[in-house]
Amino acid sequence: MELKLGTGIGWRPEIADAVERLPGVDWVEVVAENLCPGRLPESLVRLRARGVTVVPHGVSLGLGGADRPDAGRLAELAARAEALSSPLVTEHIAFVRAGGALTASPRLEAGHLLPVPRTWDALEVLCENVRIAQDHLPVPLALENIAALVNWPDEDMTEGQFLAELVDRTGVRLLIDVANLHTNRVNRGEDPAKALAELPVEAIAYVHVAGGVEKDGVWHDTHAHPVGAEVLEVLAELVGRVSPPGVLLERDDAFPPEAELAGELSAIRAVVAGASPGPGAAPQDPASGLRPGRRGDLRAGGGWSRSSPRPSTSGLRPSNTAEAAPPRGAGNCATSHPRPADVAPAARPRDFGKGRGGEEEARRTRLAVAQTSLLSALVAGTPVPPGFDPARLRVQARALAAKRADVVAKVAPELPRILKDAYRPAYLAYAKARPLRDGYRRDALDFVAALIERGGLDDGVARQLGRWQKERSGPRRQGRAARVLRGLVRAA
Repeated sequence: MELKLGTGIGWRPEIADAVERLPGVDWVEVVAENLCPGRLPESLVRLRARGVTVVPHGVSLGLGGADRPDAGRLAELAARAEALSSPLVTEHIAFVRAGGALTASPRLEAGHLLPVPRTWDALEVLCENVRIAQDHLPVPLALENIAALVNWPDEDMTEGQFLAELVDRTGVRLLIDVANLHTNRVNRGEDPAKALAELPVEAIAYVHVAGGVEKDGVWHDTHAHPVGAEVLEVLAELVGRVSPPGVLLERDDAFPPEAELAGELSAIRAVVAGASPGPGAAPQDPASGLRPGRRGDLRAGGGWSRSSPRPSTSGLRPSNTAEAAPPRGAGNCATSHPRPADVAPAARPRDFGKGRGGEEEARRTRLAVAQTSLLSALVAGTPVPPGFDPARLRVQARALAAKRADVVAKVAPELPRILKDAYRPAYLAYAKARPLRDGYRRDALDFVAALIERGGLDDGVARQLGRWQKERSGPRRQGRAARVLRGLVRAA
């Protein structure tokens, strides 16, 4: 069965009621990490009862990182897909953390999606991580291209070539964000039309559209501004090449009135309807030329079918598994993706795809060192790695710190109320010396502890912060099940 999503919008709690009322919403996407599978929001329950498809969109796997995917995170994403009866799940081509065992250094969290170097080493690691994820997810996987402020030095491929190689070797689907293509045009000088010409557009599962703003020559992909003509032009370029199964409007902050959301959806529909695929465009059937999904159907294509050889799952399953891994290198898909005649594939090194074991670990270690050096410069103030633009890294570092301050303010809204105008400068000063390591709730507690330890606070503010800290760092009351179990143990 062909996957056909239609026009959708990102579901967020702040606009849940509006999303239910908006006309012509065929499907919604929800941030996977914000859901509890056993306790879905009532709004999503009502939407599903109406037949609206819900797709979980992950942000924390870090498949582009040097480490193998975390089994717990994969299990949580799988549980959300099952709870929502979703036809696919999506994630990003990005790394979100670095350090740890591969570099014998402290683990660092970015709190943001950071770009993967478009090198053969990084591609090998990404493909292996994608195979592990595919084998542990109950539905097909699609991966999103991200926006970036920085360029990695000495890259081997363009974005289009990198995505084409990824699809060719893993059969993964693509989630193409046209706003991110525009962001990379402004920030990195990359032509969206060239990227679209090089990637296998028939592998697209769906498309993201979002707004942003340009400041001082840098485009900020805010998801908090209206979708501009620049982004709609990239959408038209894409739709001129392929009819995507779905197009979705993303909005994450500064939510406008319902009528404005409806207007943006209408503008997106008009572009999709008005830009019919031209000569030589990819077939409209999104499953054409792609492997069946992991459940053996064609709902989303591009996964591992039950009858296909499965990828290696080293790191998550015993090494003596009887399932054979597919051949590495070119031709991993049952059907190769055609490229336009004037687009040459990236030239591969002679040993690309060879070796497992020691060589795979060597690739992971090289990537780990590079990513840790970059992330440490961004969040811990260490020297800028060779080849990077220091000015652009300063912009990215400020953006990461600002986003971190915003998230902590949402996780602990009492802190901006207590500190008022002093919250943001105090938090940014704290963040310079304290990289994010254990999540935002822990970060909020550490921030308050640092303020109290430093001293110099107004007495009333200090008392409020002390009460807040005590309430959130004290022992939690046990749940009913734990109390019953303790009683039974004592009675035995």
